Amino acid sequence: MPRIHVCSLSRIADLTEATGAKSLVTLVNNNIRVSRPSAIAPERHLHVAISDICEAMEGHILAEEDHVQSLIHFVRAWDRAEPIVIHCYAGVSRSTAAAYITACALKSDVDETSLAQQLRRASPTATPNMHLVALADRILARDGRMSAAIKQIGRGADCFEAEPFVLELD
Repeated sequence: MPRIHVCSLSRIADLTEATGAKSLVTLVNNNIRVSRPSAIAPERHLHVAISDICEAMEGHILAEEDHVQSLIHFVRAWDRAEPIVIHCYAGVSRSTAAAYITACALKSDVDETSLAQQLRRASPTATPNMHLVALADRILARDGRMSAAIKQIGRGADCFEAEPFVLELD
């Protein structure tokens, strides 16, 4: 069963080793250094340099359609033989949005609300970046349903760093 593991920057090495993941998605600010675990081949590591913002802000990188397109292309190429790890700095916003986008991109036959509720059950702290979700909503032609589903589950519980969690794509 394909699994999407989500975590913070500080947990990627341990989680990659514990899960046997061979693919990694990194969503962090451009100035954050990320050491790719040795189990991840360079071509199986997508690094998306974006800030955790929902509107343009000086000194930060606002996600654009090409960022989300690269994520969708990467996860659709994932063979799903081993798990994938998706992380951002705290494991709360960018990574949870990317996990939800991944689930929606790979499970086009599943209702957006069901996937959002699965995300909430998996992580009480998940607070997906609404800008990333809105971009993916347009790209995947989900007609606003992705954004509405994430609004419906609401903001997650406050935390400094989220606990790792998994979304199973059965």
